[in-house]
Parts: sequence; C-alpha cells; structure tokens
Amino acid sequence: MRRLFFFLACLVLTGCTSTKISKDSSQKENDIALLIETMSIREKIGQMIAVVPENFDFTLTQEQIDKGRIPSSVTMSEKMKENFLQYPAGTIILFGKNIDTAEQTKKLIEDFKAASKIPLMVSIDEEGGRVARIAKNENFGIENLPPALETGTEKKAFENSFFIGSYLSGYGFNADFAPVADIWTNEENTVIGNRAFSKDSKTAAKMVKASIKGFHRAKILTSIKHFPGHGDTTADTHTASAVSNKTWEELKACEMIPFKAGIDAGTDMVMIAHIRTPNAVAENLPATLSRTWITERLRGELGFNGVVITDAMGMNAISKYYKSTDAAVMAINAGCDIILMPHNYTNTFDYLVDCVENGTIPMERINSSVERILKMKMQM
Repeated sequence: MRRLFFFLACLVLTGCTSTKISKDSSQKENDIALLIETMSIREKIGQMIAVVPENFDFTLTQEQIDKGRIPSSVTMSEKMKENFLQYPAGTIILFGKNIDTAEQTKKLIEDFKAASKIPLMVSIDEEGGRVARIAKNENFGIENLPPALETGTEKKAFENSFFIGSYLSGYGFNADFAPVADIWTNEENTVIGNRAFSKDSKTAAKMVKASIKGFHRAKILTSIKHFPGHGDTTADTHTASAVSNKTWEELKACEMIPFKAGIDAGTDMVMIAHIRTPNAVAENLPATLSRTWITERLRGELGFNGVVITDAMGMNAISKYYKSTDAAVMAINAGCDIILMPHNYTNTFDYLVDCVENGTIPMERINSSVERILKMKMQM
C-alpha cells in the first residue's frame, strides 16, 4: 500500500492522475506524509487558498471578478483549466453568480474536480433563509428553508442540515461554510441577525451541534462561523471595520459556548471573522490576523485541531487597511490554514511562494496547514 501510494503521489507531479488518499486509519498518516514530501511549494500554497471560478480567467480585473455573472463565472474554458494547473487552488467556492442551472452547476464542479491533481474541496454558503445560493435560484426548484433563528428544535436543526447537505452533495459539493455559530446578542446587528440559531448561547450551542451532525450525515464538511463571534457587533465587516468590546472572560461566558459545542461535535473547519476585540486581546488586529485568537485561544484553549479558514479577504474590514499579499502572510503566520478569496489571486499566490522560498513563512508552518487540509479532505 505504501509503495502504491508513493507511486500515485509521484504521478501528481507529472500530471498523470488524480491523487487518492487512503481512508484506512492505519495508513493515512503515512500516506499524507508521503504526499507532502512529493508536493511542490506551489502545490502546497494552492491547498491553502480558496477562490471563485472566474479567478482563473486571467483576462479579468479584480473589479470585473467582483461584479455579476460573466461567462467565466459559470463554465470552465480550456484556458481556465491551463491557468488552474499553473495556480492550483485547493478549494473552489461558488456564489449565486456561478450557479445557473443544476446541469451547469454539476458540469462546472465536475470540470474543476477533474482538472485538480489533489482532491478538490468545492464549497458554498448555503444556510437557508437569506443565505442560500442554490435554494433561492428558481431553476433548481428546491425549497428554501426558513432562517436559522426559526429552526425551533435540535431535531429540526439536524433535519434541515441533512436536507441542505443532501442536495448539495447531489450537485457535487463536498463542503458548506455553515452552520452559523454566532449568537444574536446585539439587536442592531444586521449582518448576522436571524442567521443565528438563537439569542441564547446554550440554545445556539445545541442547534450548532445538531446541525453539524446533519451535514456530516449527508457527507458534507462543515465550517462554523464567525469566530470569535460576530453577533455582538454593530458594523458589517463586508463594508467596514467591526468591533466587539467584550473581554475574553465575557466571550467565554457567552460567544464561545456554541463554538466549543461545534468543535466538540467535530466541525471540520472554523471560519475566522475580521472583527477587532480591543478588550479581549492586546493586538489591535482583526481576529483573522491575530495569533492570540487563532493559535493561543482557538487551538490552545478551545482545543480545535481542524482547519482554520479566513472569512473572505476582499471584505473592506481587511482590504481597506491591508495589502492582499501582506494580509495573507499575516493570516498564515497567525495560524490560518486557508485564505479565502484574496484580492488579486495570482499576485497573492506568487507572493506566498516567494515568502516560503525566502523564509518569511517557515516551511514547517506550511506543511502543518497542508497536513490538516489533507486530513480533512480524506472525509470527502
């Protein structure tokens, strides 16, 4: 088995086949270690980035990518495939602009998976309510479930997530950036609002746990969000810097309860918010760039050993204050494993490769993230 896997891993570098990672628990550690040894720096960096399909249309500006649907949003051309092989992202995320019909969506996902030498994570934000890329598209004919706040019971939370996960799996997705683990503690907060399961931490915790079980039953990876809790802020990080003024002790007594429940339930990923917490950490940084939040608190105190993913790095709470390249390096050095939607994908990709080659980012730091990502992908 070991020799066979090594042969497959070597073929990754020559482009002859897609890699299959063993799901045998007695072999997986060795399999992953062997694969990491054979991966180039570019392949490793690619595993740590998530982008939209149109990022592989190099004729587009970032402004054009940020706008509505264009041909390269919904199909993968041969040129896009060539570009994908040159800049091999480990995760593709689809938005409403990438989704037209069931047949088109399946084909788009199949084409990207077929082009990827290492198993590809294909994700979406599908929560129900106002955040539902598939169910809000009339071409799919799928019931859009009520928002999380109206879920009611743990049984219903499980059933809803299983329902969503089942249709996502049917179209080729293997991950959902859900469920929301925030608590709606500030009624002026509109970015979370009824996307949260509850205004009560213990109720939200039970719902998050049940929801993760539902997604996992449908064979969908989960990412609880938005750590360390976006429900108490007023501003929306899509458009501005957002602040939570709670102390770490206050956050532990409230916001951390559903996040810890999600971790204990086996969530595959935790998504980090771009919120600032001046009374909880000494760093005057968004949580996405904070080593205290990611490495010391999330991994150390809460015991999360899975994949840490940033929220979208093009959001104003980051892009207004930091260059895309600098923010990506800061996030990785803080402990993030996957950079979601950096502005100017190719520049950020090349810059990260240079940072590894010149020692700005230690190879050990990259390898630890790639190992976590590959372990997660074995569950797909």
